[in-house]
Amino acid sequence: MQYHPVVPIWKRSPFLRLLPPFIAGLLVQFYYPLPQFTGWLLLFSSAMAMVFFSLISLAHQFRLAWLNGAFLHFLLFATGVLLLNDNDIRRQTTGINLRDQPPHSLLVSVQAPLSEKDRTWKTVGQVQAIVQGETVRYTRGKILLYFQKHSQKPPFQYGNQLIIKKALQPVQATGNPGSFNYQRYCIFQGIMYQAFLKPGDFNVIKIKNENLFRKFLLSTQQQIVAILQRYIPGQREAGMAEAMLIGYKEDLDKNLLQSYSNTGVVHIIAISGLHLGLIYWLLMGLCKLPGKLQVSSRLRPWIVIAGLWLFSCLAGGSPSVLRSAVMFTCLVIGQHINRRSSIYNSLAGSAFVLLCYNPFWLWDAGFQLSYAAVLSLAVFMKPIYNLFYVKNKIADYLWKATAVTMAAQVLTLPLSVYHFHQFPNYFLVANLLAVPLSGVILFGEIVLCAVSFVPVLATATGQVVYYLIYWLNCFIEWVNQLPFASWQGLQIDLLQAVCLYIVIAGLWRLKKGIWWALPALLVFSLVRSWSFLTAGQQQKLVVYNVPRMQAIDLYLGRTCYYTGDSLVPQRFHVLPSRWLHRVAAVKEKKGSWLYNKVLVIDKKMPQVNAEADIIILSHNANVQMNDLARRFRWKHLVIDNSNSFSSINRWKQDCIRLGLPCHVVGDKGAFVLSLY
Repeated sequence: MQYHPVVPIWKRSPFLRLLPPFIAGLLVQFYYPLPQFTGWLLLFSSAMAMVFFSLISLAHQFRLAWLNGAFLHFLLFATGVLLLNDNDIRRQTTGINLRDQPPHSLLVSVQAPLSEKDRTWKTVGQVQAIVQGETVRYTRGKILLYFQKHSQKPPFQYGNQLIIKKALQPVQATGNPGSFNYQRYCIFQGIMYQAFLKPGDFNVIKIKNENLFRKFLLSTQQQIVAILQRYIPGQREAGMAEAMLIGYKEDLDKNLLQSYSNTGVVHIIAISGLHLGLIYWLLMGLCKLPGKLQVSSRLRPWIVIAGLWLFSCLAGGSPSVLRSAVMFTCLVIGQHINRRSSIYNSLAGSAFVLLCYNPFWLWDAGFQLSYAAVLSLAVFMKPIYNLFYVKNKIADYLWKATAVTMAAQVLTLPLSVYHFHQFPNYFLVANLLAVPLSGVILFGEIVLCAVSFVPVLATATGQVVYYLIYWLNCFIEWVNQLPFASWQGLQIDLLQAVCLYIVIAGLWRLKKGIWWALPALLVFSLVRSWSFLTAGQQQKLVVYNVPRMQAIDLYLGRTCYYTGDSLVPQRFHVLPSRWLHRVAAVKEKKGSWLYNKVLVIDKKMPQVNAEADIIILSHNANVQMNDLARRFRWKHLVIDNSNSFSSINRWKQDCIRLGLPCHVVGDKGAFVLSLY
């Protein structure tokens, strides 16, 4: 019998060794930025060291192979540092800044179709130049544009160029504890500023600035949306069809989306491997048609790859769909040259390529969950499936589907809890029907688009797709309404998430790994216990940054006392903070005095003279700053967002004139203070 040595996975998958130092460079540059000169020096030194190493004798190269590996790791680390530094809009000297204000004007081209909001139209603009009189200074940078809504029709389209005369404003985070950091998200998109425009703040010029390929993609996307809206009756069903096929979520019902999220099947809406797999299967089938229609073996891989990437671009080019596109590209190339690549090498290689394209995807939850799900399937699917042997084919199919769903949850669970603070208790039930049915729906939508030029066939196909989506929505909403459908309020930090992964890896290795799992589990328990201990002793005030509303939480231990408007969107603004602070009970707090020397004034000036550590002005209170300063002595004055712009500006000017500090929530973010 011939002996075949077992080759370690990191030797069969070289990208597994290349990816960690590259990611380390990205992380270090983001959290502890190095000077650009340091990055170039490290890159040049590592490259030169590798060149000199290749010149020494083979015997020394073999003996000092680890040294060459170290040089390569330093080279990749430096590459990560320089790549992130080059993509960070905050460090670019040629970008726009707040000095470029009127009387300067900005030449901006519209980069995306306008999306409709309650009171505005929103889009992204690419700044081309700064105009001052007859002087033009070319620059670069993206800004968010909000246009006052006067009609139900967008005022212009992709490619239009505008002359903007309005001053820019920085994109700011709400500052609400535990909430989504919108400012950081925009920075990752290359956006630091925004402008709110009325009709007199901009002019549309006749010359357009269009990318022909992007224009083709947007036009095709709009045609697909028009087909789905025309032949699929029902607004919710048509919106779901748009999201499932091409990732267009403008018409997606928000409550329905929340139901899909709560039941753990939101992944069927995100364009990912399921969609690319179906496109791959269809393209391969079309290329193998019998007779003269069959495509030659030389052209087949190029047609399939082109089709996969065209669909990926049409679907918006999200990290999950691009990951699938890269992996399917490797699969097609491997089949063409009769070589099978390691799934782990393909995963690491695709991650390396995508992070080179956009290093900020490393912080993207979709990117992380996409790779965690595929890696989890690769590692755990077969072992879970092999736990039971089922003879019946139907039962075996159900068990295989169950094993796939369970395997995908193993490595995505810590990330889901870390990012979204919930766990879908009935994910297994929901996925068993949702995943296969979504595949049928996707196929039906593709057929609908293909036969759209035949109204009779398109109408019949649209009716079938409508009922399939309707039944799927009803099933998901039914699961979401079951008792204990989702476990809400889960809160773990990054250290605890890492500990969970160490526990999973340790339990997977059993005898050897138990010595990793037990210490990690101990650290996880200690960190969690300490968080509950500190939460039980906390005394903290939070004045939330909620547009046009009052929302105030007072944390005394794990009890929260709430003062504010009843219509506040609590899931987005308030609940993340309560989960972060381990709140166990919520009570309504009435009256002006919230706590020891914490006063809320939301109607008129109290007829008392007193000391107040914190005064909060809300709901356009009838207050004159001179009178307030005469009656009260305070340490902190907070002006929340329930006040009108005129009241806020008047109080700000009065505070500046009197030399009084104030915290304007709309400008500085949520007010958070420990009351010790």
